[in-house]
Amino acid sequence: MKIFKAPLLAAMAGVTALGLSVALPSMTQAQAGQSAVPIDVWALRNVVNAVQVSPDGKHILVHINPTTDGEYLLMIYKTDDLSRPFRTLNADPMEIVNAQWVTDNVILGNAWQVKRKKVKGPEDDVREYALLTYNLEANKFNQIRGSFGLENTLPGKPNSILISTGRAVGDEGSGVDPFAAFRPRSYYELNLEKGTRKLITKGTDDNPSMNFDNDGNPRVRTSINRTTNEVRLEFRMPGESGWKDHGISFDQDEYDDLYKTLGGPWGPVGFSDTDPEIVYMLDYRDGADKAALWKFNARTGEYVEKLYENPDADVMGIQTHSLPGNDKLVAAVYPGAKYERYWFDEEEKALYEALEQQIPYAHQVSISSRSRDGHTMIVTNTGPQDPGSFWLVKDGKMAKLGSRNPQLVQSNLAEVKYIRYKARDGLEIPGYLTIPKNAKPPYPLVVQHNGGPHVNAVQGYSEMSQMLASAGYAVLYPQNRISTGWGKKHFDAGYGEHGLAMQDDKDDGVKYLIEQGLVDPDRVAFFGWSYGGYAALVATSREEQLYQCAVAVAAVADPAKSYRQRSGSRSGPKALDDWAKRRGMIGINPINEVSKINIPFLMVHGDVDRRVLYWHYTDYKKAVEKAGKGSMGQFLTLKGADHFGNTLMFEHQQQFYTKLLDYLKNDCGPGGL
Repeated sequence: MKIFKAPLLAAMAGVTALGLSVALPSMTQAQAGQSAVPIDVWALRNVVNAVQVSPDGKHILVHINPTTDGEYLLMIYKTDDLSRPFRTLNADPMEIVNAQWVTDNVILGNAWQVKRKKVKGPEDDVREYALLTYNLEANKFNQIRGSFGLENTLPGKPNSILISTGRAVGDEGSGVDPFAAFRPRSYYELNLEKGTRKLITKGTDDNPSMNFDNDGNPRVRTSINRTTNEVRLEFRMPGESGWKDHGISFDQDEYDDLYKTLGGPWGPVGFSDTDPEIVYMLDYRDGADKAALWKFNARTGEYVEKLYENPDADVMGIQTHSLPGNDKLVAAVYPGAKYERYWFDEEEKALYEALEQQIPYAHQVSISSRSRDGHTMIVTNTGPQDPGSFWLVKDGKMAKLGSRNPQLVQSNLAEVKYIRYKARDGLEIPGYLTIPKNAKPPYPLVVQHNGGPHVNAVQGYSEMSQMLASAGYAVLYPQNRISTGWGKKHFDAGYGEHGLAMQDDKDDGVKYLIEQGLVDPDRVAFFGWSYGGYAALVATSREEQLYQCAVAVAAVADPAKSYRQRSGSRSGPKALDDWAKRRGMIGINPINEVSKINIPFLMVHGDVDRRVLYWHYTDYKKAVEKAGKGSMGQFLTLKGADHFGNTLMFEHQQQFYTKLLDYLKNDCGPGGL
């Protein structure tokens, strides 16, 4: 395969960028004074959301929203004529939310439609979903109602793919549902010509899920003893019908195994392209703190070889070859300043290095799709100074096709520094510091707290951080103790520490930046979403108060009530149940702390939030008023807004961002932030 060296990636003449400009409403004078970039630019949904080339290299699909108030469309271009779309498609009355090529001629996607106005209980989505296939040659859609995910494109079966139920479409892969991996999943072979599906296997409570190879062979399955709560992996070779138990297991009742239960890196991540006996596994063996990548023999049950481990982070996954259908292992992936790669394949490494040299502000570069002959590919980049760009590489030449936000000027976006600082108990906390452009320290600071709290949150491009930096604020985005990706010790240190040591870590980050001379100690605010919203409410009543105000979005205001509502009569595995209780049943519950509020706060919530129900907002507001603290708080409801960023429309973000920047400037403590 030809290696694309940097000098060969010449500009592709005559290619028109597909990142269409968006006509924005006129900006008010108040908005103009809040940010170097208009609010309406930040409020845009992704303009170009995805770009992919077909496996035969002849067509390009663009998932695009060219207006502020419209819905996503699919535009299909001929690769040799990008001057105008060959086809423009929608799924009215549904909206296409994602799409990808699965064959030379067929596109697979998901669509949704808002069907209800109220959320009745946890995870009760107001949307209905459908799986779509579009046949380019027949110019025809087929639809299957329900939420489905793609398991495998089955390269050896050109007219079939493997799909599964049980995968959420709208939660952006948040990973905060600890039971999701253990729910039964059904697998179907979907005939792309006829639009019919055939059940391959149906998951059960005892055997909920499987991993398949590129030929559609089930190779690894999860087995759960619902009496003892032991989770086991069972293996089989292609063509076999029986399953082998090699003793690879963990216990959901054991605290020491909680990291695996809550999504820590463990288990199969791929199969060897040359040896059917080899499964690539993540595991932290022999007392290791960080998960390593291993070769595991599925026939003998032996860990054959440790392929890579990193001293500072878990290996969280693998990368296979960029050619479609090629399962060759090329890299191990682990978190750091970005999702870093340890390369096993020098050719792929050289290709990526060449691409990184050519793309402005290159950060997280990926080949999102590539033709079978290797000569045409779509490359994406995202990072602190790139909201997401899409590049066509064809025959050694490159052209930019579009951006997720073409209104932003990349040179005006702020730089982000990857830092590690010591918490008061000595634990090292990874974090990301966004520095406002053309400003000098000490900066006003906003501590931005992610949700989860156990998910990995490596920061690439953060719209929130960049908007705040555009308004003149530095932004500290620390990783939670208990977040995955940084090792078992880091995770275990957060057990039972919701609102306690996990809260101290944020304060210690602020103190570290003050000691470095980077932050003004009298101009610090706390901002958080979801679990971060919980942390923002906890911050309002801290006795050593470092913050001038707090902003809580989609906040878990009463985790004890939430626990009771979700658990009902079923407590679940002991370790998981104990962990859930320590999110508010034991420890700090913000709604019980309202009498201690000592700084102003802003609370924002969507009224159809399926993950953190709206009653968290209304109950907390009533409690604040009853405690005589009503003057300390401001409250904003986003009508029709759900929990996750991809469900927020332009109007939601416009309303929220306008309020947020105005609040920080004018109402965050004496004189504002």
